[in-house]
Amino acid sequence: MGRTGLQWGTYLRNTLLVLVLLLMLWLAFNVRLPSVDELRADMESLGWAAWIVFVLLYAIVAMTPIPVTIMAVTGGLLFGIVEGSALSIIGVFIGCWGAYWLARALGRATVVKMLGTHADTVERHLADAGFQAVATLRLMPGLPYWPVNYGSGAFGVSQRDFLVAGLISTVPGQVSLVAVGSFISEPGVVPAAVVLCAWAVVVTMTIWALRAWKGTSSRPLPGDRFRRRS
Repeated sequence: MGRTGLQWGTYLRNTLLVLVLLLMLWLAFNVRLPSVDELRADMESLGWAAWIVFVLLYAIVAMTPIPVTIMAVTGGLLFGIVEGSALSIIGVFIGCWGAYWLARALGRATVVKMLGTHADTVERHLADAGFQAVATLRLMPGLPYWPVNYGSGAFGVSQRDFLVAGLISTVPGQVSLVAVGSFISEPGVVPAAVVLCAWAVVVTMTIWALRAWKGTSSRPLPGDRFRRRS
């Protein structure tokens, strides 16, 4: 039963991937995408509601496996460094917090199934853990935000540790991505300097995360000791 379900899941994902690719090809040949200036004009026409729309959309994306990089760079393209960074940080913060509480509502068993291949890694480092574990996983290269968000809610990380660690470890990366979007839109010294400084902070924090990871990678999963004794 499990194997059949897994095969059907694979078929479904592959089918959806093909459909998405076909849709993108059709859009590329039949739909004229708006320019950055046109998008900015549309945002300005919405007034203050544009901020709410962007933040809500970002929060929704942050609760899914969709990379948040897309939204952060878009924030820089549309709103500039300062405004885009503020909106992106608020949006990703709300989305991560929402995923945390959704995981608590769904329960540990359901979240483990959702995490898939990330389940063992996330559980090993987040089970009954705190600030350092959340910050370490958030900064780990190649590990998306969403497994950390749902894992924190499911595996007993306190809300305070999750929010503080998430905010500290998320801000530099968000600012750097927003600055990249701003630089693409309007190349200049200021956005380039912000990108370099922000990425320097990200690299420094990532090195710390990697060292912390090596120090905790041998940590046993809950129940491992009991299984060894039995």
